[in-house]
Amino acid sequence: MITAKAWCRVDLAGGTLDIWPLGLFHPGARTVNVALDLAVTVRMARSDGPYRVRQGESRVEAASAADLSRLPEGALVGVVAEHLELPPFDLELASDSPRGGGLGGSSAMVVALIAAAEEAFGLPRTGARERAHLARDLEARLMSLPTGIQDHYPALLGGALEILARPGGEAVRSLDVDLEALGESLLVVYSGQSHFSAGQNWQVVRRRLEGEPEVTALFAGIAEVAAEIPAALEAGDFQRAGELMGREWEHRRRLADGIDTPVLEELARLALAAGAWGGKACGAGGGGCLTFLCPPDRKAEIASRLQEAGGLPLRARPTREPLLLSVS
Repeated sequence: MITAKAWCRVDLAGGTLDIWPLGLFHPGARTVNVALDLAVTVRMARSDGPYRVRQGESRVEAASAADLSRLPEGALVGVVAEHLELPPFDLELASDSPRGGGLGGSSAMVVALIAAAEEAFGLPRTGARERAHLARDLEARLMSLPTGIQDHYPALLGGALEILARPGGEAVRSLDVDLEALGESLLVVYSGQSHFSAGQNWQVVRRRLEGEPEVTALFAGIAEVAAEIPAALEAGDFQRAGELMGREWEHRRRLADGIDTPVLEELARLALAAGAWGGKACGAGGGGCLTFLCPPDRKAEIASRLQEAGGLPLRARPTREPLLLSVS
């Protein structure tokens, strides 16, 4: 049995600019995020029977990887298995992230699945960059929509990261951040609304590709804010980082209808009123989770108020651990 454990993430600024080629339109554009100790776990073993996939109460079987990719509950696994030409296996999946939480759980699952398959079937080992690109491309194949690259690196590398868009491929830098101190200020809350990030992103990508002036200006604002966050994080100025996250959200929420929702808006309002320095929706918005930075001595009170309003505070802290592999 091979077990691969990868990490979800929160994006602090610059999301969507990781979708090619949007970041290239804004020189210096970057995405800043941090890995969370919310794990996506893949357990894989060879099998003499059909392909079997279990996740929670869901159980699916298929005679071939192609058949598996045509099943709604097995499609993601099937696309990976078909591309890697994997023989039959038993697979168990688990995720600490709420479904549709905007924390990059599906991307973390793909990179963990690739890592487990390489170990279980003796495939050539890929590096982080190659593995991230393969996972991104297979997700795009599954959804027939553009997908970004920012979710895969925290899942693989852990820590706080700056992913800089540049011609020829992204540059990834690990930020020198006191993750323990950051965790004292970081609050992640599930809104109770699931979202579909690829569909939400496509609206925005299309409008930017068509050169709509308003969307172009909003992305320029997002890129400017994202460029300031790494220095604030590395200086331990989490109040400044939180304020920048709030500025980023003010740009992002105007990119398209449906990114902000009444539920997200109300939770953000309550958090700020209770003393949060700032925050934003995770991923593409439209539901999912919100992330806030707040004074450590106010964090519990802010979480309590958001829970009373219907939010679900998550037990989530930054992690420096890379993807973990074990054999049993």
